[in-house]
Formats: sequence, structure tokens, C-alpha cells
Amino acid sequence: MIDEVYTGGCQCGDVRFRIEGALKDPSICHCRMCQKAFGNYYAPLVSVTGTAFSWTRGAPKYFQSSNYVKRGFCENCGTPLSYEGPDGVGLAIGAFDEPQRLKPIVQFGVEGKIGYVDHLHELPERDTMDDLEAAPFLTDIVSYQHPDHDTGEWAARRQTETDHWRPKEEGV
Repeated sequence: MIDEVYTGGCQCGDVRFRIEGALKDPSICHCRMCQKAFGNYYAPLVSVTGTAFSWTRGAPKYFQSSNYVKRGFCENCGTPLSYEGPDGVGLAIGAFDEPQRLKPIVQFGVEGKIGYVDHLHELPERDTMDDLEAAPFLTDIVSYQHPDHDTGEWAARRQTETDHWRPKEEGV
């Protein structure tokens, strides 16, 4: 019997994964290498050590970010997916279908922490649709992002100059 099952993948749906088993050590890393790899203030990662982990659709492309670590990402949409090093494999928490299940319990690389990160919770909050005056296109937005669950056949097509990048219909 499987205790815990997790699924996830990239934004366009070309790369998907599945994990069976308990995930350990959800964390965020503030080191400069993780900041660059995620294009963000920090990298939220969780270890898949001791689980049954597999790529279920496609596979990431890799960038060797150091002599020990390679970073996996979707070569189509650019979503950061993995950290793979001698200490194990970590997956990007934001790539999970239910990232809220993986609350970080520790921070690494704090020597690279950007000072204002500790104060982000103090910023004013607004819902996306509260910004319609500044961004009226939001009323008509259609997401081409892969849904937060496994699907049948799914293939994204690349954007052309005259077309938005959107998924092909399933079964086509």
C-alpha cells in the first residue's frame, strides 16, 4: 500500500513526475547559485531520497551548475525542476501539483539571503482580479498552463510570431 503520492511537473506539461513515499526536509535555499537557478529570492526544494521517484512524461534538460551539482529544467517552458548532487535529488516545491503540502522546515545558504525577504509578509496584499484598472486584459485571460493534475496525452506547441503558445488538444 502506498502511504503518500505526489505528482507535479513543468508549466507547459512536457515534463511530469510522480513520487510514492514520504518526502523529507522541505527547505528553501538562499545561496546565490539557487537564486540564479530559480530566478528568485530563494529556491524551495524537497528531497526525494528514500521514495519511489520517476519522471512520468518527458525528462528534464540539465545545466551543470557546479562540479558537483546539475539542475534540471523543462527545455520547452524553462520551469526549474530539480537539484541533483552528491547529497541527493531535490525537486522544486513550486512544480508540485499541491505545493501547499510541502511546508519548508529549514533554510539553507542564509549567507546569500537578500535582507528584505524577511519582510515580504509585511507588503500589502491584493487578489489578481483586484488589479483590473491597471491590467484590464485579466478579464479575458485564458491559461495555457498544464493543469495541476496528471492528464492523458499532452503536448505543448511552441509560440510563433502570430500565435500564442498553447497546448495541443488532448488526443490530437
